[in-house]
Amino acid sequence: MRPTALITGASRGLGSAIARELAAGHNLLLGARKEDALKEILTEIEDAKPFPADLTDHAAVAEAVKGIDRLDVLVHNAGVADLGTVADTPAEVWRNTMEANVIAVAELTRLLLPALRKAGGHVVLINSGAGLRANAGWGPYAASKFALRAFGDALRLEEPKIRVTSIHPGRIATDMQRAIVEGEGGTFDADQFLSPETVARAVHAAIDTAPDGHPTEIVLRPTAR
Repeated sequence: MRPTALITGASRGLGSAIARELAAGHNLLLGARKEDALKEILTEIEDAKPFPADLTDHAAVAEAVKGIDRLDVLVHNAGVADLGTVADTPAEVWRNTMEANVIAVAELTRLLLPALRKAGGHVVLINSGAGLRANAGWGPYAASKFALRAFGDALRLEEPKIRVTSIHPGRIATDMQRAIVEGEGGTFDADQFLSPETVARAVHAAIDTAPDGHPTEIVLRPTAR
């Protein structure tokens, strides 16, 4: 029986790259807020199924997971990156960032724990270099990623039959990164960043680690060019 993987934020960027990377060996559930956003990737991966839900709407998420009684892989890729200095960032941005990047992850994981336990599953958290070091102007995002790392550490200890891997990539050449660079006043150059495919292969390698190994953290940085 082919393993089943649920990937959040799968409509574009890193999420769709992870979907392509895992497609050959997994039955895929691909997450996005709206099913329409998944049209392109679902056309490309014909046997994949949509998992449409606003992950910050906990009632909707509880409804969406009904019927998932076994899950081998859960990849938490969805998230937001609202940047700004502490002086210029209001409470709403902090709250929304934590809601999307931490609380939504915790709740979806909690709801799917019975299915993950049944499969002896694997939770992959797409974190960030910002989850290891906070830089000026990145306070809310870094705080959420530090919290996400703590969540993964706690989950790993509480659920010894489930593997939990935190992936900490440097900047990735995605549309989100383009917006960040332009917001910083820079010029986007994809060659200066990790490709989504490189990070997706790291996710696949973690999942394919032999059962006697537990890949707890993977840190990736762009190669100096």
